[in-house]
Amino acid sequence: MEELRMNRKWIWPPRLPKWKHRERVNFRIGMLFLLPWTIGFLAFTLYPMVASFIYSFSIYHSKQPLEWVGLQNYADLLKDSLFWQSLSNTIYMVAIGVPLTLLASFLCAVLLNLKVRGQSIYRVIYFLPSIVPTVASTILSLWILNPQTGILNTLLGYAGIQGPNWMSNPEWSKPGLVMLGMWGMGGTIVIYLSGLQDVPVSLLEAAELDGASWWQRLWNITVPMVSPITLFNLITGVIWMFQYFAQAYVFRGSHGLGYPLNSTLFYSVYLYQNAFLWLKMGYASAMAWVLFIIILICTLLLLKVSERFTYYAG
Repeated sequence: MEELRMNRKWIWPPRLPKWKHRERVNFRIGMLFLLPWTIGFLAFTLYPMVASFIYSFSIYHSKQPLEWVGLQNYADLLKDSLFWQSLSNTIYMVAIGVPLTLLASFLCAVLLNLKVRGQSIYRVIYFLPSIVPTVASTILSLWILNPQTGILNTLLGYAGIQGPNWMSNPEWSKPGLVMLGMWGMGGTIVIYLSGLQDVPVSLLEAAELDGASWWQRLWNITVPMVSPITLFNLITGVIWMFQYFAQAYVFRGSHGLGYPLNSTLFYSVYLYQNAFLWLKMGYASAMAWVLFIIILICTLLLLKVSERFTYYAG
């Protein structure tokens, strides 16, 4: 082995094989097809990211020159009480809204996977709310949650329960928005349904022959087999919920951002205020990069912890 190493001639830089004429043509055609995406990525993704990173260290206004301030924006964030409140409101939605949505989506998918008459019709009915525009579904939900004339409080009144003032009470505003978010969980249900189709029927039949109940088959076979789907839905749900904006923005309507008592002042809403209402682009850019770091850390932690509960059949 030593003699081979001594006699081997190292060539640097390494010589790459020459491409044939057809290969060069195919490469050029492929790059031509990639050109629109490349231009879009550079103009609408990479450039805004680099610009926002520079702005986060400066005071920037569209009508004034850039003023470099270093880490002042990040230091001001630590002293901003609204920043911490918006972050805590967002963490509430992540910690409560995402698990509830995953649980409800999985249970609905299990029910929709049962072999019953009209199965396709039920699936369409459950998926339809997810394609309703956000503004329309939010306005409809506000009508449903109206404390005086809303359907939900009316039904609770028939049962002898006095419904809360969902959107005017700081204690119930975020739970109301959680229910609003669960209205459009059809996409998550479809993803779970695709995972349930891959659960081996032989395992379920063998467990049934061994005397396992429906719950035991669900908990010991189905849940582990769809754990990669759960991990995917969990990570995408956390990323989306940290950027929770549209429903809260539509809800504020005539009340103002953060109504009531800033209980619905979420991180993205506060970022929007700073950027487009108060034109504090540098401060908003700093908030955006803090949010990016938070999402990145949460994603890496979930991927690390997932090794304990995710089962891959391969």
